[in-house]
Amino acid sequence: MDTRTANTWIMYYEIQRLDRLGFSKNKIAKHLGVNWRTVKKYYAMNEAGFEDFLLDKGKKVKTLHPYKDFVRSRLEEFPETPAAQLFDWLKEAYDNLPDVCEKTVYNFVMAVRQEYDIPLEERFREYGPVEELPYGEQAQVDFGVYNISCYGKRKKVYFFAMVLSRSRMKYIWFLDRPFTAKDVCQAHENSFDYFGGIPKTIVYDQDRTMVVNENSGNIILTNDFRSYTKSKNFRRHFCRKADPETKGKVENVIGYVKKNFLYNRRYLDLETLNAQSLAWLTRTGNSNIHNLTKKRPCQEFNIEKYHLSPHIAMKLSDIKTGTYSVRKTNQINYKGNFYSLPMGSYTGQGTQVNVQQDNDKITIHTLEGTLLCSHRLSVEKGKTISNTDHKRDKSLSIALMMEDLSGYFNDPQKAIAYCEKIQGLLPRYTRDHLQLIKKAVTTLPKNIADQTLDFCVANQNYSGSDFESVAGVLWDKSTQITDQIPEIEPLRTTGQNKADETPQISDINDYQKIIDN
Repeated sequence: MDTRTANTWIMYYEIQRLDRLGFSKNKIAKHLGVNWRTVKKYYAMNEAGFEDFLLDKGKKVKTLHPYKDFVRSRLEEFPETPAAQLFDWLKEAYDNLPDVCEKTVYNFVMAVRQEYDIPLEERFREYGPVEELPYGEQAQVDFGVYNISCYGKRKKVYFFAMVLSRSRMKYIWFLDRPFTAKDVCQAHENSFDYFGGIPKTIVYDQDRTMVVNENSGNIILTNDFRSYTKSKNFRRHFCRKADPETKGKVENVIGYVKKNFLYNRRYLDLETLNAQSLAWLTRTGNSNIHNLTKKRPCQEFNIEKYHLSPHIAMKLSDIKTGTYSVRKTNQINYKGNFYSLPMGSYTGQGTQVNVQQDNDKITIHTLEGTLLCSHRLSVEKGKTISNTDHKRDKSLSIALMMEDLSGYFNDPQKAIAYCEKIQGLLPRYTRDHLQLIKKAVTTLPKNIADQTLDFCVANQNYSGSDFESVAGVLWDKSTQITDQIPEIEPLRTTGQNKADETPQISDINDYQKIIDN
């Protein structure tokens, strides 16, 4: 009897035994890790019937039996080949391959392996015992997510965990939203305050809040995290992707928090949850004997705390920075709203600016650091926030604008004098008024432009809007057609004779006679 048949007999007897003890079919199936239909089928058979079932099963010709030699040869040549890869090779080699599912191929491949003793060669990572690090040498950081009970529903909470590698002293901090780079910096500050010092090295996963790109080992950090770590005296070590073993201590902490602290806990509010977590750390997380070291983290920490670097509390600024693309309309899209930039900010495809948010205000700079403008941050979405000053064309100086505008008049000097008068009266808005005047005169004949200028000078109307209004009135007058009654042309002589003729009049009795007949 082969091993597989022996195991099947063991399962059969175990099903009969558990049923006699009163267990349901579902519980037996769950205990043995098989389908409940299998349990039901095996239970209904006596020993003789079960033996016949196994014999018939062994005699049954498998659908893929004609391809047995092909599968065997490939497995002997490449023992590590998975069943999915063999399925593809079968489809590639045989156009008439029967229509079978992946599970059928898997079962057939495993049967061939067992029959010809071709075990699946798995590559295992070699592990060795890791020596305990010196006190104060290292800490590990990771993040966790958990669905906690909240008033009859489930709510996601996110938490940050840091553990000192030698003492296993832990700290956790919760948020009710995903962590940002700024939050990660604040979590570090909280951890250093809790420990009363900073370890020499901190080990991280390649989380998006800290790492922008692995860059073949030359890690590129996010702006906020890079700026923060520069102010702190510790080394950063980032694990390779999909390599949790490198920071196994904090991985265990994440599981410990979920299974011990968060399991069946009710969420009231974020402040309460963080207060409860600190109490749990004192009561359980850092007080219970560690399963590996057989020591209490809080007692070991009494030694390790003297080996940590001093920590000076740092208040993190609320300023958030980022790079944004400038649109052709001299606007940027920031958090669902459009904010205007001065005319000329867009210099072609790829134009970018730096945006800094400080509470409810944003400031916009060029990549070189030159301030462009600032806006109040809108709490709404889909709005366009504009500054009227940004609509001005500042590509020309005031003097050049005056010189350009004077060319639309027959007396340029008089036009320049008029513009200079406006500049003297309204220095902050000179550019706006000159633009209004230019807009008006570009559609006027020079004689109308001159008349408008003369009128405005004579009546001291030193304003672009006044100039525009006067120009409109004078232009209308020049093009207006006077509504007059046209003179009636008298009839000629021949026409006069016709006018004196008397038309012939018919007798009504003539029409009556026609009707009667």
